[in-house]
Amino acid sequence: MSKFRTLNMVDLGKGLLIAFLTALFTGLIQLFEAGPFTFTWLTFQPIVYSAVAAAMAYLIKNFFTNSTGELLKREKR
Repeated sequence: MSKFRTLNMVDLGKGLLIAFLTALFTGLIQLFEAGPFTFTWLTFQPIVYSAVAAAMAYLIKNFFTNSTGELLKREKR
């Protein structure tokens, strides 16, 4: 885990993994609800938006979390 107000490659990797899984599950749910689908931007737009939102939320949370997992607290000396 990175220090307070920093991000590292592990944070980025985990954020992208969460984004991928969120998009996958969101997309599958939407495709099953809609029935037959076509590969258009309208089909995949919500999937892309949810992936970006999930990645941003995770990275913002990690940016404001210290290395011991405490939110909005500085590193202990």
